[in-house]
Amino acid sequence: MRTDLILLSARLLDPGTGRFLPHTALAAADGRITDLGDDRRIRALAGPATTVIDMKGAVVTPGLVDGHSHPFSGAEGTRGVDLSGCTDLESVRAALAAGIRDLAPGAWLRGWGLDPNAFGDQPVGADAIGPVLDGVPAALHLFDMHSMLASRRALELAGVDGPRDFAQAAEVVCGDDGRPTGLLLEEAAGALVEAAAPAPTPAELRAQTAAVLQGMAAAGMTGAHVMDGEGLEVYAGLEAEGALTQRLRIAPWCRPGDGPGALRRLVGEQSRGGRLWRVAGVKLFMDGTIDNGTAWLEIPDSRGESTRPFWPDPAAYTRAVTELHRAGVPTATHAIGDAAVRHALDSVAEAQAGAGAGPRHRIEHIESIPDDALPRFAELGVTASMQPTHCCEFTRADHTDNWSRRLGEERAGRAWRCRDLWEAGATVVLGSDWPIAPYPPLEVMAGARHRRPADLALPPHGAEQALTPLQALQGMTVNAAAAAGEERVAGRIAVGHRADLTAFAEDPLETADTELAGLPVLLTVLDGRPTHRDPAL
Repeated sequence: MRTDLILLSARLLDPGTGRFLPHTALAAADGRITDLGDDRRIRALAGPATTVIDMKGAVVTPGLVDGHSHPFSGAEGTRGVDLSGCTDLESVRAALAAGIRDLAPGAWLRGWGLDPNAFGDQPVGADAIGPVLDGVPAALHLFDMHSMLASRRALELAGVDGPRDFAQAAEVVCGDDGRPTGLLLEEAAGALVEAAAPAPTPAELRAQTAAVLQGMAAAGMTGAHVMDGEGLEVYAGLEAEGALTQRLRIAPWCRPGDGPGALRRLVGEQSRGGRLWRVAGVKLFMDGTIDNGTAWLEIPDSRGESTRPFWPDPAAYTRAVTELHRAGVPTATHAIGDAAVRHALDSVAEAQAGAGAGPRHRIEHIESIPDDALPRFAELGVTASMQPTHCCEFTRADHTDNWSRRLGEERAGRAWRCRDLWEAGATVVLGSDWPIAPYPPLEVMAGARHRRPADLALPPHGAEQALTPLQALQGMTVNAAAAAGEERVAGRIAVGHRADLTAFAEDPLETADTELAGLPVLLTVLDGRPTHRDPAL
């Protein structure tokens, strides 16, 4: 067998135990690890076409996998002005004004990353931004990508002049006068304006997606669990060119009101894919977000909102989960509020009661969860997919942020219960939900460990929910593999496992929590092929 890749003088870290393997070298062929041993013996396996890399003592782990990401739709959604660093309305207005100066007459202004905390005590609406958007068609994604702020001109061009009815829990927010404020909650409402806005060309989307995927590789990522079904043709095209730098496991959406044939189509799509990407699951939504007031809570938030599920008929969601379960299709359910999490767990229990254990299901986000629901994840074999950087970047320890004010002190004090779920026996997988939060996996792991915002001088939000360094690494390696049912081929450095690898300048388990995000990534290997290589190697 021809050896494709050899790594020498490496420290090979087993995330299952947290200890280094006795070997210093590995060989890979046809995308799999074929041998482990000492440098001298493994070097002898090299042929004329083998890539041989002296790791110079670098620490090599299994490739890091983002447990929840949106590479293609994120590439599309992050066009225009980056508002993610704006902390108040003055900085939002300045950023938008700078973006408008570069626009051609009549062109649309796009933006993303708008934090509702920037509005302070004011309602989120176009009028709060002021005259900077007068006459300009603008569509600005809020940071959670579950809502959009549209300017008056954009609403006019889209023909949105009042409330609308939707098959899902979406809303065109209107003032007392019945006129839209510009805030559009959830996908169906935002789609009204998107339909009127110019779309990027296929070539632009392909280039943007390729750039995002390469950036992910440079950050040490080898794969992602993709929580939407957009961009499949782009992924296929990149793979055909040898330019796909991530192994993608894709879960297309199932929405309320999609029609009776939707589930059959989703089941039929499960065989679609290539070597590095495949459709493997279905994504459903049980609620929206707490910041928008569209989550589903057992007790309403401080504004009397977050009282409804995304599926107007929750029983229809349960039937969908049951049908997919019987077909052997794993589900991933967006459930942020405690009522949504409980209903998702109840639905999996009902499906299993009728058809046996079946596929491995997941619940995404789990921002608020009551004590009695914690052990049910392990009991039902449901993966807990968590995004700790959402807690780090969009909430505060003093509970002055919008998320915490809506929930109140008691519920805000038990946010993102990563440690409690882990100790209750759940398989906890970590992810970014990019573009909601930055995708570098070291930032995700660091957030899980210190639970602080980017300003590390600020105190942690819920320090008791922090994961250990080993748990954080497991959340992006062995646990990600287990959630996908791939523990026999992924998540460990072992003969026969995939040659998906990430190498660091130092041991990530010994690197301080607050320094982990800056740990240099020296090498990323996907399917036995380097996708990122630092000049130091």
